[in-house]
Amino acid sequence: MAGFGVKPLDETTWPDFAGLVERHNGVWGGCWCMSFHPEGVSRSKPPAQNRSEKERRVRDGHAHAALVYDGATCVGWCQFGPTEELPRIKHQRAYREGLTALPDWRITCFFVDRSYRGKGVAAAALAGALQEIARLGGGTVESYPEDADGRSVSSSFLHNGTVSMFERAGFERTRRIGKDRWVVTKVLT
Repeated sequence: MAGFGVKPLDETTWPDFAGLVERHNGVWGGCWCMSFHPEGVSRSKPPAQNRSEKERRVRDGHAHAALVYDGATCVGWCQFGPTEELPRIKHQRAYREGLTALPDWRITCFFVDRSYRGKGVAAAALAGALQEIARLGGGTVESYPEDADGRSVSSSFLHNGTVSMFERAGFERTRRIGKDRWVVTKVLT
């Protein structure tokens, strides 16, 4: 994991997660990584409400993430959770067209501190998320990364990660749900 440490998001690590989000102005316009939860985000919902809802979910045990640390500083994360915890994925229509069964777990979001991008933080976060999913019982894990091979894509737009990163972690492409977006799966015991 490139010398980084990884811890799960919980009440004890909430201040570290909040610090990273606050250093980046709430991330993506104040999302606070709420977009994929049932509450979602909207233009009419202020960032403070997203923060409050995320903190409540963490305290209630209904938000999961692998936090990546450089020493004591949180520098990135990978959000994951059971399907019912993260029902709001992008490309829903295309996703439903080829759906045969819902996964046990979804990986929906990555964020890396701007000064740590390109240094392996996302891969460390993915590895940490997979370890935590296995600890929590395993099952079918699904994600929706972008195929960036042969294209120039800003890392700030790769909030779902890249297909190549997931393939290196043992995921397989199962179907396309957008021009450059794929469903990838892996079964963890």
